[in-house]
Amino acid sequence: MSKIITQVALDLVDTHRAVQIAREAVEGGIDWLEAGTPLIKSEGMEIIRRLKTEFPGNTIVADMKTLDVGGLEVEMATKSGAGVVCIMGMSENSCITEAVKSARQYGSKIMIDMMQVPDKAKRAKEVEALGADYICIHVSIDQQMVGGNPLADLKAVSGAVGIPVAVAGGINSETAPLAVENGASVIIIGGAITKAKNVTEAARNIVKSVESMKPVPTAEFKKYGAEEVRKALSMVSTPNIADAMHTRGSMAGITPLIGRNVKMIGQAVTVRTMDGDWAKVVEAIDHCKAGDVIVVDVHGGEMAVWGELASWSSKMRGVSGIVIDGAIRDVGSIIDMEFPAFARHRRPAAGEPKGLGEIGVEIICGGQCVRPGDWIMGDESGVVVIPEKDAMEIANRALDVMEREERIREEIKRGSTLSEVIALKKWEKR
Repeated sequence: MSKIITQVALDLVDTHRAVQIAREAVEGGIDWLEAGTPLIKSEGMEIIRRLKTEFPGNTIVADMKTLDVGGLEVEMATKSGAGVVCIMGMSENSCITEAVKSARQYGSKIMIDMMQVPDKAKRAKEVEALGADYICIHVSIDQQMVGGNPLADLKAVSGAVGIPVAVAGGINSETAPLAVENGASVIIIGGAITKAKNVTEAARNIVKSVESMKPVPTAEFKKYGAEEVRKALSMVSTPNIADAMHTRGSMAGITPLIGRNVKMIGQAVTVRTMDGDWAKVVEAIDHCKAGDVIVVDVHGGEMAVWGELASWSSKMRGVSGIVIDGAIRDVGSIIDMEFPAFARHRRPAAGEPKGLGEIGVEIICGGQCVRPGDWIMGDESGVVVIPEKDAMEIANRALDVMEREERIREEIKRGSTLSEVIALKKWEKR
């Protein structure tokens, strides 16, 4: 295969959106159109028929992820218009041989997906001998969220077989040339196209990067250390994070002092104290490094444990903000200095520095468990807490939510309503 093939994975759930994005992707130069597994599960073989009817000049790929009855599923997809059908490499050899026989009979090709196969190079040789036409090195969307990368296995597999190798899993216009350099003949792109505000432009950038073998810059982030997590979180909102966490982590009853343009991101320095006892809260400032967030559990107490002077002390130290499940005062001064502060209550009266409580312990704030080092983010919508061990994954998933919303927003601006874009009535319970 001399020409490098570009393929878009339509991992959507509605025909109308898939066709619209496919149309714009083809306009941008994409060669193959993949009906992704979620799309096939949602719409059945009818989506294969629709794509073939709409795009007769493009190869339609059916990502069936078949593990059993390979012959039957290949027959079904091929008769519907698929030119390539995806079978899982972890399936039994008999499943693959039946799929190959069916493909030969009805006129399609077989792509073997190596996702979750331990020794990919060895299995690739085996399935090549069974008659497979393509091998696909594939890192799933869920694996990508925790830093999975398909390029690690690509070179070994492409060097082990004589059939074309496809690659899928977070590929964009920056990484596509590297995939080609490592032996990929089919470049499969998902979210970098389907979530783009301008699908045609994104597709053109992919094609351009492959043809020129030069990366085309993208704003996408996929791997993070602490500073990269902070940078990624700065791009999203607390609602994006709440959606990414399936509504977990959202603090109840904690609101910002500053009503607009407030953003607080950092790792938690936790404090537990009693109503009105502000000693440990102020002492926590000395435990902070630049960028940290102080999170205080006052059990909802209504005597202020924080005010202007503590805010100035924190700001000068580089603390990103404070969250108090209790009361705060000097609200106007804190707003004027633009220090991000979030609290349950506002009250002029402060208590006394008795020194009860602890710093650096597990607490409950806004109904959520917060441990030292957890990531805290606050904006106009409220505060969310992200467990430290999940920070990279949640940052990725929040970016994914944001990108999907950007695409929906663009479709709304083109004249569709929200309910039309997401096919709301279709998914209502009956």
